[in-house]
Amino acid sequence: MTTKTEPRLITADDPDLDRLGKQIIRASETVGGRAAAVALVAEGSIFAQRNVRRALITDGPNGAMAWWEGLSGHLYTLGLDENQRRFLSLVLSLVGIGGITIAAVRGLDERRLRIIMQAILQLAESDTLAVGTRI
Repeated sequence: MTTKTEPRLITADDPDLDRLGKQIIRASETVGGRAAAVALVAEGSIFAQRNVRRALITDGPNGAMAWWEGLSGHLYTLGLDENQRRFLSLVLSLVGIGGITIAAVRGLDERRLRIIMQAILQLAESDTLAVGTRI
């Protein structure tokens, strides 16, 4: 007799999720792709959602990699709330996908705003500016 096992749920603090995040960052072939992967993984809660990973992750020559176009095609069917979708749209804009304006940052909380600002600096290949709190 065989028993059916349930698939293991991946949570935000799961080591496999961390490993997968590092893998898609490593597999990024462009500056924009790397900035987008770093931002999505740093945000955490969106990347932790199975449906997001299912739309994003594809097999590459060296393992898992991000397929941003696939994620973009599912943006409105992922079950994200408005703020999550706004953040994800800004992340997709880092790789040149979508038609969102920078004005979308108005709806972000401080943590997500900081992540996007750091990603923009990474995209610009700037290491002389810092993102931090105002004095």
